Amino acid sequence: MSGRYDVPEADAFTRTYWDAAAQGRLLIRRCGACGRPHHYPREFCPHCWSEDVDWERASGRAALYTWSVVHRNDLPPFAARTPYVAAVVDLAEGPRMMTEIVRCPPDRLRAGMELEVAFREGMPVFRPVGFGGSV
Repeated sequence: MSGRYDVPEADAFTRTYWDAAAQGRLLIRRCGACGRPHHYPREFCPHCWSEDVDWERASGRAALYTWSVVHRNDLPPFAARTPYVAAVVDLAEGPRMMTEIVRCPPDRLRAGMELEVAFREGMPVFRPVGFGGSV
């Protein structure tokens, strides 16, 4: 166990994903058989079940699909972060991804708003496009 509660423990398959995230790169998987991308990383395509899938760097652009403001979460380390915005975003490449929205007041969130990936301690989070700065 890594001692951190908010970062999943990497295994032999997901290490590529988490190492890239630690370097500020968001990866997705793309199927060589049907051509469709997917996220979360799996060793097979969830669309056609092919095992011909490879890592691909994502653009980091997304649109907000839905969100919820979390006011209470007793699990570490989330209790110290409340309130926070748990969200689902549509990546520019097509897949949907669960994430957190940062650097945006909840009352300014709008479905479809343009977002860009940022990284907080090796975890991909999203912020409004053009915000800049660290998270």
